Amino acid sequence: MPFSRLSLGPDLARAFRELGYARPFPVQEQTIPALFTGQDLVVQAPTGSGKTVAFLAPLLHVLAKGSSEIIPGNPPRVLILVPTRELAMQVRDRARELARHLPLPLKIRATFGGVSVNPQMMALRGGADLVIATPGRLLDLVRQNALNLAGLRHLVIDEADKLLELGFSDEMNEILRLLPLKRQTLLFSATMNTAVQEVVGAFLKAPLNIHVEGGPALAVSIDEKAYLVPQEAKGPFLRELLARETWPQVLVFVASGRRADNVVRKLGNNGIRALSLHGDKSQSARMDAMEQFRSVRLRVLVATDLVSRGIDISGLACVINYDLPRSPRDYVHRAGRTGRAGMSGIAISLVGPEEEAHLALIEKKVGRRFVKERVTPGCDQR
Repeated sequence: MPFSRLSLGPDLARAFRELGYARPFPVQEQTIPALFTGQDLVVQAPTGSGKTVAFLAPLLHVLAKGSSEIIPGNPPRVLILVPTRELAMQVRDRARELARHLPLPLKIRATFGGVSVNPQMMALRGGADLVIATPGRLLDLVRQNALNLAGLRHLVIDEADKLLELGFSDEMNEILRLLPLKRQTLLFSATMNTAVQEVVGAFLKAPLNIHVEGGPALAVSIDEKAYLVPQEAKGPFLRELLARETWPQVLVFVASGRRADNVVRKLGNNGIRALSLHGDKSQSARMDAMEQFRSVRLRVLVATDLVSRGIDISGLACVINYDLPRSPRDYVHRAGRTGRAGMSGIAISLVGPEEEAHLALIEKKVGRRFVKERVTPGCDQR
């Protein structure tokens, strides 16, 4: 089914052609027509399946059709709740990318913590059609009368399981009390558990459930390989991989912020420029690192699981697990940063002797056996 048959109008259909989207993914085929019915939706779809476009495209179409509607103060008609600042910026950028093709301008704003609230308040002074927000900063803006949710027509709760994992339950309950009763609510989550089901029960009314098993299948579009390497040899071997391979960009995952900074330092000492991204970095440093990586001015980004979900780096060639993730689910989220939108990619894991049992568990849970190669240390151990 082409995008032109999803009732998105000629402007967005043309936008998809110009942006190189050949056909919608399954989550888009199922979600977009369902959203137009006005019914609440619960969509369970894996990382990299195309769900951001699944809610942005139809909501932008609805906003464009109703752009002549005059509401005093121009309060947002669409609110998208996301768990992290990085995801807020990504969704904003994708929304603006699509909205550029619409005949009438839409005001799209992103609000998130970790930076001064004043510029975000100024940006909202003239109102907004669509707001992407993290829960804490959203409440800050409401308390300071910079944002009014009375005109809200559509609420999207994106990465619901991650929102709850990050401890936003209290904020979500407070936000619920601020929302108008008459609205359409869409909840997206990679997994469904008791906590997510409680949010569904509180926020949604008789929702339609959509369960998409996959977008671009991880096992097909991504080559997965494990190098069995002693812990003390991981650093030298990582440098060897980066030197011999021609990947234009590499995302390296580690277990902690301290480890990220240490890996970056050792890479730099050996002539490989890299930046780290983790929760202990300032917001400006995090934004700068992501911007350099997205614009391909930075080849190597070393990160914690802060960016393992929801972040779309177009054309990312390779993900390297310097440390194995804590769970098979986290492995899927990490590996899903490459091989997105049907493109190919490679996911490499550096596995110490003490991690081999955990690797076997990951293989069992994801239902795949990775290609393995044992590395004999023989390079400089600096």
